[in-house]
Amino acid sequence: MTDAKGERRPAGELEASVLAALWAAAAPQTPGEVQSSLGAGLARTTVTTILTRLHDKGVVDRRRQGRGYAYFPVRDAQDAHGLTARRMHGELDRDSDRETVLARFVAQLSPDDERILRELLDSDGR
Repeated sequence: MTDAKGERRPAGELEASVLAALWAAAAPQTPGEVQSSLGAGLARTTVTTILTRLHDKGVVDRRRQGRGYAYFPVRDAQDAHGLTARRMHGELDRDSDRETVLARFVAQLSPDDERILRELLDSDGR
């Protein structure tokens, strides 16, 4: 999926934008309503695809509205971090050499992120 300049968007950027639009809405939203609120020049079919994927992941639910669906988040806005974590797990699960993937991930962490990860791993409250 590309933006208006024809450049590929980073993985998960569209999902995060669509979720933000749903969280900001006071009621379930149709793909057309989400498209309008994003104002990013996205095709309605693209928004529908993202909403369907989020539904398949269990992040949003939907109810019948006319011939289509209206979507709403099943978790509150605090779960945006949970979506990121699920994406990270999904990527890790796609590779059979988990040790190498994790080693390369850790090698690319900033010193602050490495410190946070060490603290999380050392804590009893995981």
